Amino acid sequence: QVQLVESGGGLVQAGGSLRLSCVASGTIFGINAMGWYRQAPGKQRELVAHMTSGGSTNYADSVKGRFTISRGSAKNSVYLQMNSLKPEDTAVYYCNADLAWYQGDYWGKGTLVTVSS
Repeated sequence: QVQLVESGGGLVQAGGSLRLSCVASGTIFGINAMGWYRQAPGKQRELVAHMTSGGSTNYADSVKGRFTISRGSAKNSVYLQMNSLKPEDTAVYYCNADLAWYQGDYWGKGTLVTVSS
């Protein structure tokens, strides 16, 4: 059984920073990509940042220049450094892993980020 566990969410004032972490555990033969998504109240889940095993990254336009995704040295972890946070960044942030060898796609349970104005 594969599990993704996020941490690092919380309450921060506008302009502040947070760093989210996600660690994948279980029997994992390989990871194609990992990423962060978010879902604000009343809105659909949306991509925030995505990184392939080769290091290619993709960011939502709304976070470019403020957020940075990175992978851990063990390759089963992913981080999201969030700077210059805005109230509109308030959402539950979910970690996603696209596993190799037909193992499928997995989600964490999410971590809440609240940015106060």
